[in-house]
Amino acid sequence: MRLSILDQSPRSAGKTEQQALQESMRLAQAGEELGYTRYWIAEHHDMSGLTCPAPEVMLAYIGAQTSKIRIGSGAILLPHYKPYKVAEVFNLLSILFPNRIDLGIGRAPGGPAEATIALSGNFLEQVRQLPEKFKELLQFLYHEFPAEHMYANISPAPLPAVPPEPWLLGTSEKSAILAAETGVAYVFGHFMSEKDGEQLINTYKNTFTATARLKRPKTIIAVAAICAETTEQAEELALSGAAWRLQLANGEGGSGIPPIEEAKKYIGSKHQDVMEGVQKKTVIGNPQEVKQQLLEIQARYKADEIMIVTTVHSFEDRIASYRLIANEILMEENCYDYNSDVK
Repeated sequence: MRLSILDQSPRSAGKTEQQALQESMRLAQAGEELGYTRYWIAEHHDMSGLTCPAPEVMLAYIGAQTSKIRIGSGAILLPHYKPYKVAEVFNLLSILFPNRIDLGIGRAPGGPAEATIALSGNFLEQVRQLPEKFKELLQFLYHEFPAEHMYANISPAPLPAVPPEPWLLGTSEKSAILAAETGVAYVFGHFMSEKDGEQLINTYKNTFTATARLKRPKTIIAVAAICAETTEQAEELALSGAAWRLQLANGEGGSGIPPIEEAKKYIGSKHQDVMEGVQKKTVIGNPQEVKQQLLEIQARYKADEIMIVTTVHSFEDRIASYRLIANEILMEENCYDYNSDVK
């Protein structure tokens, strides 16, 4: 099983935004050492506790301090931008970091309504135009405009020998169909969806149109997971993220992800109900339990890859979770050496 990392660049209570962004870089370095296939960073705007509005900036920073792990956006929110500019930026990254750049595209607003208006005006109209904008982006990346098109004679220079690999991220049938129609790889956000993901993946695979750049369907399932030495420890770690989401829903949470003891106090008597909700959305357990659950998800979706997002208060616990999962799955399958202590 291939494993990758999805980073929302969260800020923990007591940490600064700079520290959170530096931790994102350290997570990518850890992922590279542990044998993860790729590291993606998400785009959010004015969302409490999430610190990256510009994945392209962080990818330049992270690419310069890693050497082989694929790096990319999870995702660039295309309704906010012109396809030509996105193609320029990711071509430039592909020149700087050859054959390592993924261009994940999404349609979500990524922030509150006011931030969305400030970014792109009428967001609903921009979302309606997403299929055309996405196809235009692919035409820029692969020089596919017909000769009579007004863009046929311009290029999103510099032009890399290997273009960034496009991926479409989503949780809806629309995104699955668009990925299939355009012949690009598809990522289903299992951790953020209540929908029948299996049906969406089947729709994508059954309607996929092969292209010169991608001959067969290619899928990633993005999963929330928390792993610790024991099940009890993992469940305790999960409380911080659960409390933070409750705080955000209540108009709080601006201080970042709370420590475990503060989370326990905030959740209080709702502990059992909260944990039942978390366990429906998150893979939680010791290494053997997490491995089994991830294998079951992979088998259910027949996915090529699992991408893991981990939300806990302590960065050390976050790194440890990724390390334990890598030790349990990647070391066994690929015989990597994970004895080094990544911090």
